[in-house]
Amino acid sequence: MSLDAEPTLDLTDLRGGVGTLGEPATLFARDVGAWFGDHSVLEGVTLEMPARTVTALIGPSGCGKSTFLRILNRMHELVPDASLTGEVLLDGVDIYGNDVKATETRRKIGMVFQKPNPFPAMSIYENVVSGIKLSGMRVASTDDVVEQSLQRAGLWNEVKNRLQSPGGALSGGQQQRLCIARSLAVEPEVLLMDEPCSALDPTSTYRIEQTIKELENQVTIVIVTHNMQQAQRVSDQCAFFLVDEGEPGSIVEIGSTETIFNHPSDPRTADYVNGRFG
Repeated sequence: MSLDAEPTLDLTDLRGGVGTLGEPATLFARDVGAWFGDHSVLEGVTLEMPARTVTALIGPSGCGKSTFLRILNRMHELVPDASLTGEVLLDGVDIYGNDVKATETRRKIGMVFQKPNPFPAMSIYENVVSGIKLSGMRVASTDDVVEQSLQRAGLWNEVKNRLQSPGGALSGGQQQRLCIARSLAVEPEVLLMDEPCSALDPTSTYRIEQTIKELENQVTIVIVTHNMQQAQRVSDQCAFFLVDEGEPGSIVEIGSTETIFNHPSDPRTADYVNGRFG
């Protein structure tokens, strides 16, 4: 669909003016397995990600965390020869159900990637509203959506006087917050983040973490991170993934962040969070 296409879904009068589409939702993965061709990469993953919480997926590289994240908004199926088993429920509805559209799932469950990916030929303003136009949404005022989304992403005060400047001209940390704003503009119920700070400097990382904490009561967040200090700072619960040689990845332990870091039940969890491997 062209970015200039006429939006078709009227959101006016939903929660007044700009409108939001729904409350933060609970995601529940039940017995999820994943393959790339004949290669099994995940097995038996069951995890509840409650509404209005930040869930951190931790574990060494190659244990299936990012694959699992992509399963949560139906990006896994875009990979040739990829397949999966199990269920992913969004407030009780199977997102892989026959009557559920992948595009609608990806609107409700947004994704922020490891590397900031604003549309370089678009202005800051156009980047924020691009998702609205692509998803066919109608809003009362795009100006209001842009301001609200940039405020929620912690970027408004830095860019409000240059909204027509190219998004690609922003710093790395600002670009990542612009991508968060772009995702928030379509009012997702869940926001997935795949190592959103791995390419950023400490100051930008701190600002992204502040944004995550500010968004916690507005949207359910699931974040993949290799930074154990970051997981402690931003998350409410953690799921520790691990893979044995020749075996698919799986979850070793799930618990509150405080429990995982201070009182884990599995010695492998204690070894990982204390930096003894990984």
